Amino acid sequence: MRTIHWLMTGILGLVLAGCAGISTAPTAQARQALAPTGKLRVGLLLGSPTHVIKDAVSGEMKGVGFDLGKELARRMGVPFDPIIYPSIPALLDSGKAGHWDVTFIGVTPGRAKDFDFAPTHLEVEFGYLVPGGSSISTMADVDRPGVRVALQERSGPDVFFSPLLKNTVLVRASSNPGTLDLLKSGRADVMGSIKPILFELSKELPGSRVLDGRPGIDPHAMAMPKGRDPGVTYARKFIENAKSEGLVKAAIERVGMRGALVSTTQ
Repeated sequence: MRTIHWLMTGILGLVLAGCAGISTAPTAQARQALAPTGKLRVGLLLGSPTHVIKDAVSGEMKGVGFDLGKELARRMGVPFDPIIYPSIPALLDSGKAGHWDVTFIGVTPGRAKDFDFAPTHLEVEFGYLVPGGSSISTMADVDRPGVRVALQERSGPDVFFSPLLKNTVLVRASSNPGTLDLLKSGRADVMGSIKPILFELSKELPGSRVLDGRPGIDPHAMAMPKGRDPGVTYARKFIENAKSEGLVKAAIERVGMRGALVSTTQ
């Protein structure tokens, strides 16, 4: 009898697993809307743990956006096609041209005009990176006359810091590596960005450090080009499930990201 009980339990588990798999599959209309080319093209910013980082030795790719995009493609039953970009402006322009299907970016009013968003999945801290030996030791030291703050142009940090900093001189570059170069070369005193990127870039500037505290929070969400309405509901449900099932938390831990938490906002 015990053997039969174990057998029935196993069969029931397989049935429930099968039902769960069926329930997570999109309708044909939703699949066509989200992946019109037959594969899920996921736009990703290289070098950001919120998107994707690449191991210089093994070539392994990991990141919150990478992991979530891969899982979304699996549940949809389509190939996963990561499309890598060097900067946020390049990623956004490519999305407007319809070259990717989903991405994972900070939510701003300007971006909401061009993209539809799922519920936020990350709460990401803004912060500052200073080089070794800097006299700037606290956030209060940043917004002072003569302090030069480097920002990536047309990025979420650019939108956030530009009106916030009243006394500094803002200098901009087209990419995060370019913004870090401003700091390395002495053309900037501070780099402003989201903390996951700052912690990652600090590895390239020995002695540098990310200042304690946070001037604000950058809510991140999965974005889709406008006009994909049949797929938006499925995408939103996927993100809600990814949070409740622990997938977002697992992706954060796998990439070792600091300065961000799973969003509790629905």
